[in-house]
Amino acid sequence: MSSSDPKPGTKPGPWPPAPESAAMPPSSWAKKTGFRPKFSGETTATDSSGQLSLPVRARQQETQPDLEAGQARLRPPPVSSSAVANGETDKDKKEKPPPTTTTTPPPPPPGSVAVPVKDQPVKRRRDSDGVTGRSNGPDGANGSGDPVRRPGRIEETVEVLPQSMDDDLVARNLHMKYGLRDTPGLVPIGFYGLQHYLSMLGSLILVPLVIVPAMGGSHEDIANVVSTVLFVSGITTLLHTSFGSRLPLIQGPSFVFLAPALAIINSPEFQGLNGNNNFKHIMRELQGAIIIGSAFQAVLGYSGLMSLILRLVNPVVVAPTIAAVGLSFYSYGFPLVGKCLEIGVVQILLVIIFALYLRKISVLSHRIFLIYAVPLSLAITWAAAFLLTEAGAFTYKGCDPNVPVSNVVSSHCRKYMTRMKYCRVDTSHALSSAPWFRFPYPLQWGVPIFNWKMAFVMCVVSIIASVDSVGSYHASSLLVASRPPTRGVVSRAIGLEGFTSVLAGLWGMGTGSTTLTENVHTIAVTKMGSRRVVELGACVLVIFSLLGKVGGFLASIPQVMVASLLCFMWAMFTALGLSNLRYSEAGSSRNIIIVGLSLFFSLSVPAYFQQYGISPNSNLSVPSYYQPYIVSSHGPFKSQYKGVNYVMNTLLSMNMVIAFIMAVILDNTVPGSKQERGVYVWSDSETATREPALAKDYELPFRVGRFFRWVKWVGI
Repeated sequence: MSSSDPKPGTKPGPWPPAPESAAMPPSSWAKKTGFRPKFSGETTATDSSGQLSLPVRARQQETQPDLEAGQARLRPPPVSSSAVANGETDKDKKEKPPPTTTTTPPPPPPGSVAVPVKDQPVKRRRDSDGVTGRSNGPDGANGSGDPVRRPGRIEETVEVLPQSMDDDLVARNLHMKYGLRDTPGLVPIGFYGLQHYLSMLGSLILVPLVIVPAMGGSHEDIANVVSTVLFVSGITTLLHTSFGSRLPLIQGPSFVFLAPALAIINSPEFQGLNGNNNFKHIMRELQGAIIIGSAFQAVLGYSGLMSLILRLVNPVVVAPTIAAVGLSFYSYGFPLVGKCLEIGVVQILLVIIFALYLRKISVLSHRIFLIYAVPLSLAITWAAAFLLTEAGAFTYKGCDPNVPVSNVVSSHCRKYMTRMKYCRVDTSHALSSAPWFRFPYPLQWGVPIFNWKMAFVMCVVSIIASVDSVGSYHASSLLVASRPPTRGVVSRAIGLEGFTSVLAGLWGMGTGSTTLTENVHTIAVTKMGSRRVVELGACVLVIFSLLGKVGGFLASIPQVMVASLLCFMWAMFTALGLSNLRYSEAGSSRNIIIVGLSLFFSLSVPAYFQQYGISPNSNLSVPSYYQPYIVSSHGPFKSQYKGVNYVMNTLLSMNMVIAFIMAVILDNTVPGSKQERGVYVWSDSETATREPALAKDYELPFRVGRFFRWVKWVGI
């Protein structure tokens, strides 16, 4: 009998015998230090349903952070469908050993006794660089009974957090002070409503301060248009929170409409007009184009076609499209700030300091510097400019800033006219000339003029405005609602935005009225998701619009300060667009290339169209910051039809149009998984029936929804 045979009277052990612990082979530098290279596909992504999608890695803890809301909120671990089917509880799972894999032992050698034994568990582990290893012995232990662990190695588990856990839906809104359907007291509603609209002051009033001077309007015209914007924004916000998406989203003059408006304003046929006739004529042309383009958007939403377009619109499409809107105005921003650097640069520095360096300072649990960065910096800079003006810093002997430059004879005064015009705060008479009470009424500028080529441009722009709104609906719903809206709710909201933009065209706001992209940032910062707050603020906005002095006061903001604030607003608009990539795998090489190509060509292709045919010595009658918008007169697209030339040259010179075309084509033709693309996950009708909270979030008030039950694509 060999020495290896068992002794008489002893029970044989399992076969094969457990090997003795051996020294661990030397590891590479990466394994020793736990270094984990972050290549394409290894980044953590939040999927479009608002839940954290993880790569195939193990969780070292039982709780996981939710990155969507910007805070680390703990989530319960996912429950597998098999565990639910078997009726396992959390206690059973803790007592149950981890899942194991079995190995089939080889047959015993001749002469030995084969004893049936339990399968030896072998635990799979993954190295930080993706190499899978094993640990020997029962329960993954080495010969001494201690578990074998190497630095940087964690266990392999499931990929995606579940999408139907009620606890997760409840925890989603824990970071908000008030949820979508909460109704705070009258005092909190008033305070938070004022806070909400003050934080978005720049988005509401800056667009008319740009387009009205470009149309040749006077200070009184600027005041009247600002009052009209406040009135229409209040009315359309009330309509949207009641009969649209029902999310707490402020409606107003979006930057998406600014570039096409400037292109229409600088059309060659308007160059011969001057004075007040120029302003009214161009405004009527804009009204006609906005009405037709908005009617097209309303048909797009209420007909259900938007539900089909939603299949093509994903975060990889939304991100570069919205980012291109902000990047397209680089020629307007700092060139106008340079007209008075001592005022403009101070304005930019203040808003940066408040929004970034002082953002964590709280007063009464409110981050006042972050929330009120725009109005605070505007007030301080405006006050400083007023003191400098009164102190005579911008006063030159024998020079009157109110005299037109063309009438100035003295070369000394002509040298300082630009400085006096842009640095002084008393050159605008909008406040003194504005009436105390004025009611904005439809067709106040005259009957709209309908021109098919300008209307076609606005129809294309309305599609991009819809894409912008879709991204805002999804992002805001993850913050304030129980679930994202259904496709029907999205179509209904887009249809209503088209209708409200028709109202904006009738009232003569100069642009369409759509969901402001800055809503998402404001909701995340203020932690206020109640629609009642937004509705009360909209009512206050309507009341302010009836006070002519309010519009006159806002219209008297110096143009340099407007340009300085726009530098910040457009930069934030660009960043908000790119933030949509958090719903996809931002580190994926596929997405990186698509977004990079879309952004690059959105800048390069319009530059070709805008510079084509311009002589270096040409003496253009428009300022340099308006030259990118006169492409219709010299673009490379030339055919025998002037209207077609106008449409093609104008559309292809817009950055957002090129970015949208590139992103849509590439994202929907280049293969990629849904998780990698971050495909938006919208709720369905079955979920609305199963979960009353979803129906209460999005159903129409006053039982209006019963009229839409027969049309499934505009309801829940």
